[in-house]
Amino acid sequence: MKNTTLTIVCSCILLFAHAQFYKSVLPSPQFNDSLTKVVIDFRNNFKKIQGKELTPQIGMEVYKSQVSLPGAAHCAIHRYHSKLDTTASWQAIMYDGDDYEEAIKVYKNTCRLVNKSRIKWIDRSIASFIGNMEKLDGNVPFANTMLQLNVSDPRYKNFYAEIEMASGSNGWEVHLNLHDKKDDMEE
Repeated sequence: MKNTTLTIVCSCILLFAHAQFYKSVLPSPQFNDSLTKVVIDFRNNFKKIQGKELTPQIGMEVYKSQVSLPGAAHCAIHRYHSKLDTTASWQAIMYDGDDYEEAIKVYKNTCRLVNKSRIKWIDRSIASFIGNMEKLDGNVPFANTMLQLNVSDPRYKNFYAEIEMASGSNGWEVHLNLHDKKDDMEE
């Protein structure tokens, strides 16, 4: 009887620990769902998730995004005044503050969350972002990681999740940008 009880208790502990491990490593369902909505709406140039217009900036219009990622301070859609490229970009500000160590932590976590996210694609298959996080160099005041969506849809040929950490007006900023990025040599 003791062996059976001990086996059941140990099995429950292992199962719980295993579930907690994956819970700490994988993005939350809310993160996955929000990221999926934004990625899918790229096909519509982010029009379905576009909210009210915010203060415009030089060369672009800025709109509040109706979809926000958990942990983001602000999410916006940028529409550029370009005749060559009419695609918009979506941006989440994941960190804005003066703590360098916290900015690094948020940068690494954002890279991990995007890389581990599973996008529920239009045909019910699962898509994901592929690529590697750029290593941080203490001598350089910025970092930039590009992750490409692995789908065969030609509209997403140059679609990337770009995670960037740079010094900003308040110290440090970490952004997640979802946009069409052409090779610099093509432009």
